[in-house]
Amino acid sequence: MRTLILAACMAILVLPGLAEDNGNGAKETPDIPEAQSFTSDHTLRLGSKTVKYKTVAGETYLRDNKDEPTASVFSVSYVDTSTSSAAQRPVTFVFNGGPGSASLWLHMGAFGPKQVITPSDASDVGAPPYTMRDNPNSLLDVTDLVFIDPVGTGYSRPLGETEGKEFYGVNEDAESIAEFIRIWLTENGRWNSPKYLAGESYGTTRAAALTEKLQGGWNGIGLNGVILISAILDFQTARFAPGNDTAHLAFFPTEAATAWHHGKANQAKWNNDFDAFIEDARTYATDTLAPALIRGSTLSEVDEIRIAQEMSDFIGLSPEWIRLANLRVDPHRFRKELLRREGYTVGRFDSRYKGVDSEGTGETPENDPSGYGMDVAYVAAINDYLTRELEVDFTRPYKVLTGEPGSQWNWSTSQQGWPAYVNVTPWLGKGMRENTELRVLLASGWYDLATPFFGAEMALRKNGVVLDRVQFDYYDAGHMMYLAESDGKKLSDDVRDFIKAGQ
Repeated sequence: MRTLILAACMAILVLPGLAEDNGNGAKETPDIPEAQSFTSDHTLRLGSKTVKYKTVAGETYLRDNKDEPTASVFSVSYVDTSTSSAAQRPVTFVFNGGPGSASLWLHMGAFGPKQVITPSDASDVGAPPYTMRDNPNSLLDVTDLVFIDPVGTGYSRPLGETEGKEFYGVNEDAESIAEFIRIWLTENGRWNSPKYLAGESYGTTRAAALTEKLQGGWNGIGLNGVILISAILDFQTARFAPGNDTAHLAFFPTEAATAWHHGKANQAKWNNDFDAFIEDARTYATDTLAPALIRGSTLSEVDEIRIAQEMSDFIGLSPEWIRLANLRVDPHRFRKELLRREGYTVGRFDSRYKGVDSEGTGETPENDPSGYGMDVAYVAAINDYLTRELEVDFTRPYKVLTGEPGSQWNWSTSQQGWPAYVNVTPWLGKGMRENTELRVLLASGWYDLATPFFGAEMALRKNGVVLDRVQFDYYDAGHMMYLAESDGKKLSDDVRDFIKAGQ
């Protein structure tokens, strides 16, 4: 069943370059097209429960202070239609990151009612057709779901004379998504529902910023929980600029986990106990490596030799190479160097993946095998699902991940007052202190060399965050832990329990 819904959008705006002469010298301006949405009814079996739900895939128009449309935000909402207390049922707003990524990854891989299947062993997905199934890990049994594509991603776009860059920035992006959430709550009568945010990668940055945008001020929207999947909150932990040693500390435990996975760490030294090994890697980063990096060129040669050997036991590179790198192991070089002699590189988003470059002498990998190893399946899945099953009738392309938003992104947060790395964790801490029932879940993969688990831990352990209300969960996969079937189930179970615990 498909229903075309008319949104209130009758304002006439001038579209740049599209005004036409009416023959009398005056310019006629075309109308902004009416917002469209496509509605259908479905059922999904989750365990012993059958969920009846309504799907609404469509556009929501954001408006300026003159009530004129400035942007169309595309979303897919899944609402349980069998409950008698819909107004108090939890609703979770879900988005991915980039910045500049649509929400297809969490939608088609983790929490939506349909799931594309990928190999759990970190091998590539190959050529189509790809397998899609009803998702046994969907969260629809405990929460309604709204998957949001920010402006410039998916089918979302600026309207009229508004340019996309007006939505491209830490604050600008969070403000537009906050406005979308306000409109959705109003149109669906859900202001008193328990509310959760779930973001992955830069989506966790967005979620922390949204905590401030939604809860701050006298028109606040209270939140019950924030779900951070593969988090990046303090960008000092992930920017390898000269003089910034924090990033080297943040990535060290993930480099160690990667070396362990590929049999390059000195596993016998830890009696093949991965948990003890990872805990020691964390401690080594803060208690030994950090002081050594601070010493810089004043570190004695004896200490440098000793530390390089100890680091080698953790991360599997030769002590000589580590010394030549001044004890600072950039993850891009690490990905090329770890398995160089075997002829492989390792993945960035998921370092379990292995790739083959055209030659073996390069400094960094040619590409990310954990990206090209799975992305085509997700792109096919979301386009097939939207157009064939949900019958979304748009001819414009669904933008998965383009460079446009990121290349124009405004990284200023106006928090510090001087040039600084983006750090949205204080907003999350403030939100937790001002809302004594707000809880946070951090989900991290051991093998994530894009947003490492220790960097997120470092950010959350300061910045005013209430650690007693933070749940830490870990997975034997990478950035998109749901690529591995067992970890996808574990992620779903962890998030489901997190939401249920708040009821």
